[in-house]
Amino acid sequence: MHIAVFLLIASWIGAWAAAPSSSDPSASFTNVTLREVVHVGIGGTSVRVRLTNRFGNEPVRISAVSIALARNSTTAAAIPNTLRAITFSHNTSVDIPAHADIVSDDVAIATAPQSDLLVSLYIEDAVTSPTFHHLAYQESFSAPGNHVDDASGTSFSNRFKNWYLLDAVDVSTNTARGAVVALGDSITNGQGSTVDGNDRWTDDLARRLSALPAAHRLSVLNEGLDGDRILLGSTRFGPSALERFDSDVLAQSGVADLIILLGINDIQQTPHQYDARAIEFGLTQLVRRAHMRGIRVVGCTITPYGGWMTYADAGEETRLAVNTFIRSSGMFDGIADFDAIVRDPRDPHRLSSAYDSGDHLHPNAAAYKAMAAAIDLKSLY
Repeated sequence: MHIAVFLLIASWIGAWAAAPSSSDPSASFTNVTLREVVHVGIGGTSVRVRLTNRFGNEPVRISAVSIALARNSTTAAAIPNTLRAITFSHNTSVDIPAHADIVSDDVAIATAPQSDLLVSLYIEDAVTSPTFHHLAYQESFSAPGNHVDDASGTSFSNRFKNWYLLDAVDVSTNTARGAVVALGDSITNGQGSTVDGNDRWTDDLARRLSALPAAHRLSVLNEGLDGDRILLGSTRFGPSALERFDSDVLAQSGVADLIILLGINDIQQTPHQYDARAIEFGLTQLVRRAHMRGIRVVGCTITPYGGWMTYADAGEETRLAVNTFIRSSGMFDGIADFDAIVRDPRDPHRLSSAYDSGDHLHPNAAAYKAMAAAIDLKSLY
């Protein structure tokens, strides 16, 4: 009897990511340290950090950067003796060109699965309208002056709920085979989840995947944007999924699989897209672009929105038609029928009351757990 043994070679895999949405016209930074909290689904022996100035029209100078293991997701305090300086081509400061991303040098720091990291950026020179990820559903911290080396976190008395200038964290690991990118809107980004609670559906999926053997284990990279559409971008909500596909999906380290949950904003936002064929065309393009890179794609049905402020019968007809396409077209490598999971069986154009966050569009944390459980992990192998 022969037993197959799979040995993974250490490689760089995305452990956390957040899609830049736009520049924040309400924010400006001078002589301030941002300490940003991120939750990683897989661990490794080294990290590297990607910073972004994707929506900036001028270079941004970062004067110092550090990374540390956080005590938990609600504090600026680091676990003792884990704080490390981050360099860029061996320099402690770096200029990020306009409309560009940069990647740090490797940093030797052991990270555990399902743990929180603190990435601290000291911004000495003035930065206005910085590139950011709008609505993180995770609090981060700031302090005047240079405090990248403050392990205690006592300097950080201010809080904010976006991620600024931070795009991704990769780990070097042989305990996972790759990453799955979740491309979506606010339902993927986490509206309706618990702030600092890491209970988005992507977090629940990451916990399921972390229990698999290493040969099947994947990290989950949440590339959801509040308000995102497949076909149209906007200054308020950011680029469309078709626009941002290369940077937010293909550019991720170790991406092997893609999960798409999109379409409700094409339907419910103004201008409304009630032609199901247009949405289906957009989904087809996303799948084909992924398949060109050998990436498997799971399609998720669009969840109900009856009772939401822009609900319309014509929009509901479109949603049902697109869901029929997702289920039956054969375009996808797997299907996650989120609609069937969270709808009210007595009134299926609405969310079940047990799964409604209260606004009749966004599911709650209980719904996100049920949605994650509905994904067939074998569809990601």
